[in-house]
Parts: sequence; structure tokens; C-alpha cells
Amino acid sequence: MMMHVSWIRAGCAGVALWCGATTALADGMVPDTSVVIVYEAEGEAAVSVTNTDSKLALLHVTLEDIPEDKDTQRLLVVTPPLARVEAGKSQLVRFILQSTEPLETQRLKRVIFEGMPQQRSGADAGRAQVGVTVRQNLPVILHPKGLARNRTPWLGLSWHLENDQLSVRNPTPYVVRLAQELRLLPGKGSAMLPRTYVLPGETLTVTAQGASATSVRLQPATVYGFAVAPHEAPITP
Repeated sequence: MMMHVSWIRAGCAGVALWCGATTALADGMVPDTSVVIVYEAEGEAAVSVTNTDSKLALLHVTLEDIPEDKDTQRLLVVTPPLARVEAGKSQLVRFILQSTEPLETQRLKRVIFEGMPQQRSGADAGRAQVGVTVRQNLPVILHPKGLARNRTPWLGLSWHLENDQLSVRNPTPYVVRLAQELRLLPGKGSAMLPRTYVLPGETLTVTAQGASATSVRLQPATVYGFAVAPHEAPITP
């Protein structure tokens, strides 16, 4: 019998380990993108997921809402949610938008691609094994119809510092991705954001070191999560 032991997270991938004994089985479902973008004007998006394991496995796809999004409307469906994928083969997964109202801003969700090992053959059924499943946990961005694509959405953020409290406000319709670590300049002041994104219309406030700072240095990321050159933004009164 396989027993769940622990989770290991690295970036957006999680690895679940099951403790048995001697043999190790590995499953890897690898999507062809680091983020899924669904454009409202197109109505859907597709991602190719490859089974990099040496054996057939089941691909299980699940959508998750982020904790900050309290909207209960189901905006997106995925098909197929479960599929058999032969070793070395790929499965096309479709993300279909089904919003009843037009999107006003970008929306952020998550998708999990998980490879589930096939049942053991009769010859292996009596042997203790270690099963390993790899989860790919990716962001999903829903992009409103008519909204221009923006390669530098972090330029729209506004920053404010008062009584050692640093606030960042996102008045734009874009999801802004950036590293949590911030530098306050001049000097060596610092602050730490609670997460790696700021949602449209959202304000985050954190404790900062550097009461006399006039600017903040941040490490922005592209929509696909790749870091770009650090950006220095002014702190407004």
C-alpha cells in the first residue's frame, strides 16, 4: 500500500512522495507554457501537456481560485479534466471561458497538471514501491476583450510610505507580477510583500525599514513569470 509522506515545493512545481520500499516510479506531465492566458476575444486557450514518463499515466487537470478572488461565478472550464496519456505522447487541454458578463479587468486563477501512475501490473503487484507524482501548478490569466496587451504593467503601480508602512496600489486593469523583496532608496531599507502579484484595484500595505526613502526598487516579472531588469519607482507623499 502506498502512503502519503510529505510535500516538496520548488517554484510552481510540487512533488508528492509516497513511502513504500525498493522501486521508484516517476510521472512527469509537462505543459508547454509557464502560464495559461485566456483571451476573452478568443473565448478559449489550449495547452499541450506531455507525459515525460516511460509509462502510460493519467493526466488530472484541476482549476483553483486564488484566495483573494471572492467571486463565486465559474468563469472557466477545462476539458478534458482526466485523460490517459501514453509515454512520450502529448494531450491537448482546452480552457474555455464561460463568463456571463464581460470581463472588466484581468483575472487570476491557478491550474494544476498532475500525472497519476497507471495501476501496477500483475508481476509487480506484490512488490513494495515508492510512487512519485509531479504537480505543475501554473497561473491562469483571463484577459478582457478590448484591453491592450501590456508588457510593463508594473509601471502603473503607485507607492506610498508613511510611519514605516509601505503601500503599493494597482489602479490598472492588469495583474502585476513581481518578486516579494523590495529595496527602499536611498539607504538600505527593505520591505517584503506578502505574495508575488498585485491584483487590479488592489492595495497591499507592509511594514518597511527606511522612513526617509524616496523610491523603491522592485524586481518585476513578465506575464510569463520571467524576471526582467530591476525597476526603481518613486514613492509619492
